[in-house]
Amino acid sequence: MGPTTFNGMPIHPLLVHFVVVLVPLSALLLLLSVCWPAARRRLGVITPTVAFVSLVLVPLTTQAGVWLEHRTPRDPLVETHAELGDQLVYWSAGLFLVSFAWWAIHQSRVRAWWAKRAGSAPTQVSRVLAIGFAVVGIVLAVGSVVQVYRVGDSGAAAVWNNPEDASATQDR
Repeated sequence: MGPTTFNGMPIHPLLVHFVVVLVPLSALLLLLSVCWPAARRRLGVITPTVAFVSLVLVPLTTQAGVWLEHRTPRDPLVETHAELGDQLVYWSAGLFLVSFAWWAIHQSRVRAWWAKRAGSAPTQVSRVLAIGFAVVGIVLAVGSVVQVYRVGDSGAAAVWNNPEDASATQDR
């Protein structure tokens, strides 16, 4: 279990800010790497590194959120937020794995190893592999940003929902 408080305050809201920035940044870097070869060459190992940091922060944030959830009154909005937050780790893992694989298959040492293993037609196999990774990478990039939005929206609804305000609005 990771950290739960910082200076006596729940750490979940602080960690959320890192996740909200780093997961979409990982998605953007992966999209740039997949769609723009010059960006891939310039970004290099930065893309999988940022995706890895995101992957580490998502479960830490989730655990801090679970800790906070157990210390607040039971609320269906918080439960929805927690369920959506639990799903984000899969999107982050996918971003990391594809960004690492994309970076790796474009390394000269990996290409040389692949050429030895593939035998006579390495370019055809690597082209199919690259297209597959590119398609999966684009899907993961878009899906992860959508999931971050869904988690954030449900979290904001849980925090800012005030049942007393809702009933006052309905009376008008």
